[in-house]
Amino acid sequence: MPFTTLNNESFHALFNYASIGILIADGKGEIQMVNKFIEHQFGYKEGELVGKKVEMLIPKRYSERHIKHREKFSHDPHSRPMGLGMELAGLKKDGTEFPVEVSLGNYKIGDKSFALAFINDITQRKETEQAIVQLNAHLEEKVKEGSQSLALTVEQLGSQIRETERKDNELQRVNTFLNNIWNHAGAMIIVCDKDGIIQIFNPAAEKALGYNASDIVHNRSLVTFHTREELESRAEALSAELGRPLSPNFDVFAALVSLKQGNNEEWHYVRKDGSTFFVSVNFTAIMDGRNNITSYLAIAVDISEKKIAETELRATLQKEMELNELKSRFVSMASHEFRTPLSAVLSSAYLLSKYLKAEDQPQRDKHIQRIISSVTSLTEILNDFLSVGKIEEGNIHARYSEYDVKEQMIDVIQELQHLLKRGQHISYRHSGRDTVVSLDPSMVKHIVVNLLSNAVKFSHEQCAIELNTEKKDGIFILSVKDHGIGIPRDDQEHLFKRFFRSSNVTNIQGTGLGLHIVSKYAELMNGTIDCESEEGSGTKFTITFNSKN
Repeated sequence: MPFTTLNNESFHALFNYASIGILIADGKGEIQMVNKFIEHQFGYKEGELVGKKVEMLIPKRYSERHIKHREKFSHDPHSRPMGLGMELAGLKKDGTEFPVEVSLGNYKIGDKSFALAFINDITQRKETEQAIVQLNAHLEEKVKEGSQSLALTVEQLGSQIRETERKDNELQRVNTFLNNIWNHAGAMIIVCDKDGIIQIFNPAAEKALGYNASDIVHNRSLVTFHTREELESRAEALSAELGRPLSPNFDVFAALVSLKQGNNEEWHYVRKDGSTFFVSVNFTAIMDGRNNITSYLAIAVDISEKKIAETELRATLQKEMELNELKSRFVSMASHEFRTPLSAVLSSAYLLSKYLKAEDQPQRDKHIQRIISSVTSLTEILNDFLSVGKIEEGNIHARYSEYDVKEQMIDVIQELQHLLKRGQHISYRHSGRDTVVSLDPSMVKHIVVNLLSNAVKFSHEQCAIELNTEKKDGIFILSVKDHGIGIPRDDQEHLFKRFFRSSNVTNIQGTGLGLHIVSKYAELMNGTIDCESEEGSGTKFTITFNSKN
């Protein structure tokens, strides 16, 4: 509702019962007016702050920077949250510090500019949520009016008249300040009756929620701005705490006040257009002289940007933890997996130096082949770790090109001949007349090399390994089948996780990264991978791509 329709008593109710610190300073940073809550909050006596610089409420290490920010704000004043993305702290008279959040507004009286600040003590939120800085609202103010004795002499009456005039002027000044608070506050101020029906709805609430005060006041409940899911969740929790059923409506807020839990609550507010945003709400009761609740005051601050920052921070921290884990696992795995092939290279190199005669050539060939196999194993381990690192950092993308996949498969088979055990062979068959696909040839090669290498590694001598490709109706299918040791059923759901190794391959070298990389490469090319296996009877991997060609 427009400010001009509010009488002084309404504003005094706001000023008396709001549980947040309110400070008003001129363009030079000198404090012009504070409410009693700030004095209590910072440990000062009544009137002790008026006329002092606002920097006396800020830790000394921030004072110089704050003066620059204040001067900048004085030249370009506008309503906003203060210190977005920063940690703000208040300094009490006794030298202790506590975390705060500040919303700034501005207004003018004549040619003089004034800054209006809402100051919240967010110590409780900081204690319960150490990872994230959040906004809180903690407002309480009291304006004390005294009364004078009516039994005045004529001389006292004249003095009383002068005092009354002075108080009228002071009241006018307070009303001017309240008017500016009402119109320029960055926080949403909503007052509702004991049943939750809204009685006061300030301009900041109109702007943030998309409603006109005339449509809301006396017509809507505070529940209008809350999601059903959050109300039901909070009602369930409060019901357990109170030991009685609680409906998911305005009773939730009344219960929070009764349990002294209405301050610094985070909710989703629902705009008129149905969209939602995060708010930090301070919900308190307004009492009469007999401590009876007459209405409720909700002061809410939009904390959407801080929630976004929190989400991004958590995602960054999670990614950092995963990368650190990867590095740790690499060091552990490398120290173990590198030892065997390096020992083989060293011993074979030493033995080669001992075979000097022509008839020793078979022995030389044996150790040369052993060195080649060990170096190949080391190269595969290094390539796997490099590939996983790039995938985790998001630095690998599919680079499509059209090429003959049949020719590629034949080349890969030739490259892997040195890995085959005695009697092993790889058979290849392509179905379909079309052999041209549009995929990333490097990724496809890595997938085939990995699957064939595993098939060789986990199959016995004299076993056949089957490689098949098929192109039809824009679909490209690649499969590798072996007749080896197979994969236990309980292990199959974990096959594509990093560092996972099946329980029946503990004596066979490997990093547990190969199939993880295969699945990631397939995913990057919009492919799906399927595994069919039975322990002791072999394994078949099938990858299906929606080929672009």
